[in-house]
Amino acid sequence: MAEEFGRSVQDGLKLSKRIYLGKDRAVTPPKPPSHMDKSPVAYLPTAPMVYAVISNPAIVDNPDIPSYQPHVHGRCDPPALIPLQMTRIELEADSYLDTAFVKISGSWRVHCVMGSESCDCRLAVPMGEQGSILGVEIEASRKLYYTELVAIEDRKDLEKEVRIENGGFLKPHTFTITIPKVDGGSTLSIKVRWMQKLLYHNGEFSLIVPFSFPEYVTPHVKKLPRKEKIQLNVTTGTGTEIVCKTSSHPLKGLRREVGKLGFSYESEVLTWTNIDFTFSYAVSFSHIFGGVLLQSPSLHDVDQRDMFCAYLFPGGHHSRKVFRKEIVFVVDISGSMEGAPLEGTKIALSAALTNLDSKDSFNIIAFNGETYLFSSSMELASEDTVERAVEWMSMNLIAGGDTNILVPLKQATEMLSKSGGSIPFIFLVTDGAVEDERHICDIMKSHITGGGSIHPRICTFGIGSYCNHHFLRMLAMISRGQYDAAYDIDSVESRMQKLLSRISSTIIANITIKAFDDLDEVEVYPSRIPDLSSDNPLIVSGRFQGNFPDTVVATGFFGDLSNFSLDLKVQKAKDIPLHSVSAKQQIDLLTAQAWFSENKQLEEKVAKLSIQTGVISEYTCMSLLETDRGNQAAESPGGHKLPWQVNPQKVDSQGRRRIFLRNLGVGFGNLTATAENLRPGAEESKLPEAAEIIIKAASNCCSIMCKQCCCMCCVQCCFKINNQFAIVLTQLCTAVACFGCIECCSEICCGGQET
Repeated sequence: MAEEFGRSVQDGLKLSKRIYLGKDRAVTPPKPPSHMDKSPVAYLPTAPMVYAVISNPAIVDNPDIPSYQPHVHGRCDPPALIPLQMTRIELEADSYLDTAFVKISGSWRVHCVMGSESCDCRLAVPMGEQGSILGVEIEASRKLYYTELVAIEDRKDLEKEVRIENGGFLKPHTFTITIPKVDGGSTLSIKVRWMQKLLYHNGEFSLIVPFSFPEYVTPHVKKLPRKEKIQLNVTTGTGTEIVCKTSSHPLKGLRREVGKLGFSYESEVLTWTNIDFTFSYAVSFSHIFGGVLLQSPSLHDVDQRDMFCAYLFPGGHHSRKVFRKEIVFVVDISGSMEGAPLEGTKIALSAALTNLDSKDSFNIIAFNGETYLFSSSMELASEDTVERAVEWMSMNLIAGGDTNILVPLKQATEMLSKSGGSIPFIFLVTDGAVEDERHICDIMKSHITGGGSIHPRICTFGIGSYCNHHFLRMLAMISRGQYDAAYDIDSVESRMQKLLSRISSTIIANITIKAFDDLDEVEVYPSRIPDLSSDNPLIVSGRFQGNFPDTVVATGFFGDLSNFSLDLKVQKAKDIPLHSVSAKQQIDLLTAQAWFSENKQLEEKVAKLSIQTGVISEYTCMSLLETDRGNQAAESPGGHKLPWQVNPQKVDSQGRRRIFLRNLGVGFGNLTATAENLRPGAEESKLPEAAEIIIKAASNCCSIMCKQCCCMCCVQCCFKINNQFAIVLTQLCTAVACFGCIECCSEICCGGQET
């Protein structure tokens, strides 16, 4: 889909050369990207952008100065995408703890379509680290649009209503949505909101927002003043000083308080910014630091229990010893892993082996329908052993066969059963789904509960969309492990290396917060607190009833197995929306639990939380509501009560047209794709119903007419006819197919009865 999108933009830029710009020398035609790379990937959006969807090239023209160019015959299939000119852009980011909420407001003009015509427009929004779309509001010349999450009872009815072009994810964390029938020459005012994670490295938090606009979105009239604005608010919640490190744009300080910062940037520019917005800062403490934030629910909250958020930051200097590790790499080598997924995995694992300490031990289990072991027992990570392991991987990690996860996981657990004085890890990599996933969770859970004080951590890494990411998250959650994924195969190596670095830098294990036992009721996400890594802060959240003391104690083990204990100060969170900050984490973990337990009440709980916070889930669907500008009932998403259950329908009770998008969740795995060894990113081809009916009709008619004729006879006959006869024959076959369609339609509509 991404490559097709890029090619459509290429076609759109070529098509936009038809636009007459007038005799004014101050205007210039659009320029393609200056990159040496002219591949379709170079045309993917690097900032929020809007495109005119052009199927009929004849409507492409300057809406202000018609050029009266010769008529263009034919249609664009797939439609060309002409990037619209941007006339205004504003960025607002609010950062809390490890999460940022981003809002982009901008205006785009349909400069490439005749004033008497209209076209669909497509909004594309690339988001930052682990970005999750929250909502879109659009003002067109005659219509208002906004997105809304709804829970659907009947997914089969929804699938019939949804069209691919309505919107969805172009790439992981690149959201698209289509705005229907926008008049040529009109202006679209758009607000889009999403949440994303801050990056953390060496004690510094970094916010990176895609904000690099290509030159061809700059309006042709160079004398037109253009303003770009940025506003940034940082609230750490720690109550300690913030040290600013770097910024991509010249920010002006607005306010500075303990634990809070405010900045702004505003400038008149000739061309829009061509670099992403980045900002990094450090919280001034060198040691392990933590706290607990409390907040009461709002009146409209579906859960009226109080909220808490506990955090542990590893600090900037790590003099503490990391754990000695025993790690078993369990690697999927089924046929679908062939190519980039397996090659990226080999590179990441080779780097991880090289970084192991000589006192660490490891083993490698490759699996498809069978298992293949590097060694029959754990091996110390000496230089010679690591070299042999890398060579073994290059010789034995060859894609082929099916997928069986349970057997290698059992073998890895047995290998680590006698570990002592170290922290054992199982690092599972897979791109497929299997039928016995809940059974696997049950078996691993029984092994873990019966283990020693430091049981094996199962760290899971999913590749693509065919594996069950909720199964992998559940495996990690029940074992205090870590989970990550690469939905895009190009990011397998980089994301896997980050996860491996995180688990190899564990500095505190078996963390508990004692105050939880004294509360009347408490719900913690995740239920088993993961280990603290020097590469990542630890944040747990939840709901409770009872009284939190002024100070709580967090305990655990250091890498040298000495005891860890830290007093966490409890304070009210006045300026941090805890409900929104913790929403995605809670939805992800609750979804994994709902899948594992097959609990409908949990599914309903996830759906309600998703609708209330705007965070997408497996049990909700995003829709675009369209209303006339005069209809005040739907002008603001916050001005009406969000629905709990909505049946798929084009017009609701308030006269608003509802357009459903594809399910934005990752799904629960694809057993069929796994069995067929489809590679990650490969789309299953399925003909639309209409196409199937027409093909069936044509084939039925041909079979009736040509019962006595074989295919070779037809081929030989076609070689002997002239062009004129070929045209007549084509028209005749089309007419016959139409009669066949009529017959098929009567069968469908009337159930085979006489009409």
